Amino acid sequence: MTRADGEHPVARSVHAGGRLTSRFEPFARAVQRVTAHALGPYQTAIVRIGFAATWLMFLLRELPHRRELYGPDGPWNWDMARQLISANDAFTALMWSDGRLWFEIVYFLAIVSSALLLVGWRTRTMSVLFMIGVLSLQNRSIFMGDGGDNVIHLMAIYLVFTRCGQVWSLDARRAARLDGAGRDDRVGPVLWWVLGLALSVVTFMGELGGFWLVLFWGLWLAHGLWWVVSRRAPRSEARVLLDVVANLAHNAALLVIMVEACLIYATAGWYKIQGSRWQDGTAVYYPLQLDYFSPWPALADLLTSHGVLVMLVTYGTVAVQVAFPFTLFNRRVKNVLLAAMIFEHAVIAIVLGLPFFSLAMIAADAVFLPTSFLRRLGGRLARARRGLISRTPLSRVRRLPRMPRLARGDAFPGSRGEEKHAQEAAEDARVGFGA
Repeated sequence: MTRADGEHPVARSVHAGGRLTSRFEPFARAVQRVTAHALGPYQTAIVRIGFAATWLMFLLRELPHRRELYGPDGPWNWDMARQLISANDAFTALMWSDGRLWFEIVYFLAIVSSALLLVGWRTRTMSVLFMIGVLSLQNRSIFMGDGGDNVIHLMAIYLVFTRCGQVWSLDARRAARLDGAGRDDRVGPVLWWVLGLALSVVTFMGELGGFWLVLFWGLWLAHGLWWVVSRRAPRSEARVLLDVVANLAHNAALLVIMVEACLIYATAGWYKIQGSRWQDGTAVYYPLQLDYFSPWPALADLLTSHGVLVMLVTYGTVAVQVAFPFTLFNRRVKNVLLAAMIFEHAVIAIVLGLPFFSLAMIAADAVFLPTSFLRRLGGRLARARRGLISRTPLSRVRRLPRMPRLARGDAFPGSRGEEKHAQEAAEDARVGFGA
């Protein structure tokens, strides 16, 4: 039976189904991409490196003054911090004890976790310990910071949910060597058991409750489940499901990081518009006249002596901050404004003496850097590292030439057993030095 126009009803339904499928095909491809891949591996890696390096350098610089800033010798003493934290339910491990030894342990662990996260060693675990170190110190003394501490505070939480060790990390090198299965991994289980024991002690002492109790135990169980499934059934459906969940969490956290960076600039820009000094183009002049923000007085005087330059910098700062979130859909314009903001933060670090604030903002801006640029940058750094290593004395031993095999008619000083022994000695030297 056919219609009057000659088209069969089944064929008509197939065509309608095809149009319906093609209509939802972009949505299906987007869902598949979000669930099957952890997007922005280079961007999350550079964010991880940037924030870990910034916090590490800050902790090392303040090492002589750590007790006055966050410890028992500070003006914001332990009892005052305890009262505030009991009201806002903030997390800090420094409230578990007011002893000097416990403070030194927490500060030391914050340094170690930052360094290990920087190089990408056990990034899942180190990201959690990094967050604990950041929250413990910053929530202990909330008045210590220059604005960049707020950015590090937020990004330390977001990094826990990202797969930021996919590239440019020791984890990536180990995964490539073990083919991702982790069958020869012995450090991971030991680290998991040690942290589980520590978490059990803290829970038994009643120091954790509510949200933080669920979060830390959930992360600990999730890491254990991941290792068991990866070891016992690396190609099973359960492993695929874990990958999907991890990719969703990673992509959601990556989106939050991008939105957070946009909100920081948009909020700062729109608040500046409301200020009279920003409206008349003189706002940049005043902080350059403060001794606290003038590590180079001669440079500050040179900049403020040109009124047109001060006006252009003032208006340009507002324009870039307000416009940046709207330029994300145009790659070329976005890259130009991104370069301008990074340059601006570099100038702030030098002229106003705010290096850690600027480094934190540059690390946040790095999430928008193009993948092609980051890959070229990584390739150049890798070649520079190999060139530096090749100049070391040890590398000359690594390039020990292979002993040539002699033909039957060639003369050799000694018997064929000596020839074989010489070949084996050369090979042993090569392997022994990691060639």
